Amino acid sequence: MSLMLSHAHHAMADLLIAARNLTRNRKRALTALLTIAAGVIAMVLADGFIQWIYWAMREATIQSQVGHIQVVRPGFHSAGSAAPFDYLLPADSSVRDAVEQTPGVKLVAPRLAVTGLISHGDTTVSFIADGVDPKKEAQLSKALRIVEGNDLADVNAQEVILGRGLARTLGIGPGATIALLVTSASGGINAVEARVSGLFVSANQTYDDAALRLPIKLAQTLLLAEGAHGWLVLLDETEETDLFLERFRMRFPEKSTQLEFVPWYTHADFYNKTVALFTQQMKVLRLIIGFIIILSISNMLVMNVLERTGEIGTLLAVGFKRRKVMQAFALEGLLLGLIGGGLGVLTGYGLAVLISTIGIPMPPPPGMEEGYTAEIRITLPVLANAFTIAFFTTALAGLYPAWKASRLNIINALRHNI
Repeated sequence: MSLMLSHAHHAMADLLIAARNLTRNRKRALTALLTIAAGVIAMVLADGFIQWIYWAMREATIQSQVGHIQVVRPGFHSAGSAAPFDYLLPADSSVRDAVEQTPGVKLVAPRLAVTGLISHGDTTVSFIADGVDPKKEAQLSKALRIVEGNDLADVNAQEVILGRGLARTLGIGPGATIALLVTSASGGINAVEARVSGLFVSANQTYDDAALRLPIKLAQTLLLAEGAHGWLVLLDETEETDLFLERFRMRFPEKSTQLEFVPWYTHADFYNKTVALFTQQMKVLRLIIGFIIILSISNMLVMNVLERTGEIGTLLAVGFKRRKVMQAFALEGLLLGLIGGGLGVLTGYGLAVLISTIGIPMPPPPGMEEGYTAEIRITLPVLANAFTIAFFTTALAGLYPAWKASRLNIINALRHNI
């Protein structure tokens, strides 16, 4: 115990000496600390903004199109478009009920895919649609925003909601009557009339230009088919997707149930490509900031060595070990990294909260008609990464000056005292 206390006392003494040495030239030390802090703040804000973009895109994809997990027949995503009626799920299923009753699952919503022609007056265009349960979609499709009129009333309603782009093509709005024409499960042609209850926009303008939604019972009547093409599982937490995916696959094996569980990110191609692009850009930013910190801190510590050459020579002359001299200067670099990194993290966090409160007005991105208000999403990994990079680059920057100080020639160094 006494040995441990002795080591702790020596370590504290070394830290105090390093701190006093840094304050000899307060202007230079302050400049170094501000450089480190500025680098950390830049990394926190940039990384936090990108993390918010990831989060917003992810949740928009989940809450407007695919849910957290899709339950489909095996092969549906690869061959279902060619033979959609070969991959229907039953209207009632004990597996579906068991999945929905699992703790951590908010709901399981059926989806029935429909494609065909939509007509109003003399205008006829193709459409893609989902037959949905309106009550469940109210929780699942929060990213699908009604901009005119009303959402679907209930599962028995004889009405549809149109993407704003599709409504613009047809030249109609809420209250209009449209006709839907499709190829039914029996191979014949079937049609129904429905009222437009509202218009929606999603995170994908291309989707809005061709899509509509209708109650699943109306979709089943139109297709002359029962059941659904997929069950969309909405979880309490997106981060638990892989955990529940593994549980469901083990509990309901594909061979025995003829069900495939597909995570949301499998079919989020645009999201995956965006994440890959921004991740590379963030790596470049961290490299640039790290390089700036290394140059700044290394230059400062080299100046300290040059100013204290005579002092170093005296220490070496009275028996101070070179390793101890190197350790002393390296500790100054570590102390700069610790203080500067901590200051940057605290300031960056405060600025992120302030900016998020105000909001960042953003122009419409490619594929969208409307802009949005962005925020800075601060997570523990964002703060930890910024601090770690600043701390280790500062420590690295202190190695060369520390080595240079420890290798000084004693006689030449002592001449600086004359």
